[in-house]
Amino acid sequence: MRGTVVSWLLAAPLALVLAVFLVVPLVVLVAVSFYDYDSFRLIPDFVFTNYIEVFGSPVTWRTYAKTFWFAGITWAITLMLGFWIAYYLAFVVEGTGRRTLLFLLCTIPFWTSNLIRMIAWVPFLGRNGLLNQALLGAGVIDQPLEFLLFSDFAVVLAFVHLYTLFMVVPIFNTMMRIDRQLIEAAVDAGADFWRVLRHVIIPLCKPGIAIGSIFVIVLVMGDFVTVRLMSGGQSASVGLMISNQISLLQYPAAAANAVVLLAVVLLMVAAILRAIDIRKEL
Repeated sequence: MRGTVVSWLLAAPLALVLAVFLVVPLVVLVAVSFYDYDSFRLIPDFVFTNYIEVFGSPVTWRTYAKTFWFAGITWAITLMLGFWIAYYLAFVVEGTGRRTLLFLLCTIPFWTSNLIRMIAWVPFLGRNGLLNQALLGAGVIDQPLEFLLFSDFAVVLAFVHLYTLFMVVPIFNTMMRIDRQLIEAAVDAGADFWRVLRHVIIPLCKPGIAIGSIFVIVLVMGDFVTVRLMSGGQSASVGLMISNQISLLQYPAAAANAVVLLAVVLLMVAAILRAIDIRKEL
């Protein structure tokens, strides 16, 4: 009995923090999503108008499809880059000091804000930017490439730049925990590099891949600043749509979209956790 009371007392501060900063805002968000509104005020009510507009608008469906496309492309690229960067750090680099130094170099972009890192791409990718000038000077192209900036390409490039490290870190952590004797045993049994990778390393890295995938997908699905800046207003995402609705004081509509987006993200995370039981495999 005493142990149970002590356990509840130890868990009470965290439970209180979660209740105040997570549960209460979510309850308010759901409640506001059923409000009505006009151009000037919120009208406390219980209507389904906002959800009907969410599910009945072709624009909303296209926006969600675009957001899924951004998330899928970014996830695939960051997974490929993150896995091989983590592999290089974990298995190729020798010595804890060198490995730590290279890992710190990977974190250098995070020493500045996301906004500054995105703006830094503008003089590089612009019509008269460094990349176009270099390609023109080398004779590779005859005229500047227009798709490099203010396009879907620029949005995906910025996402990859911003979020690859979120894939590297969990995969690197799982790779460092792999028993090297397993790899040696596989090599002694005649397995080549690709068989070792397929049958030993990748299966043991599944928890890290799952955690990294959750990070990247959740961040991309909720992002709106990157899409706004890097697309020049030519692309849309659910986060950007919610931001625009808030700026127009359409809080119930924004709340309804936020609830739907939260439900979609939770379903995606649940699907990842169902495919890979992180707790069982760690």
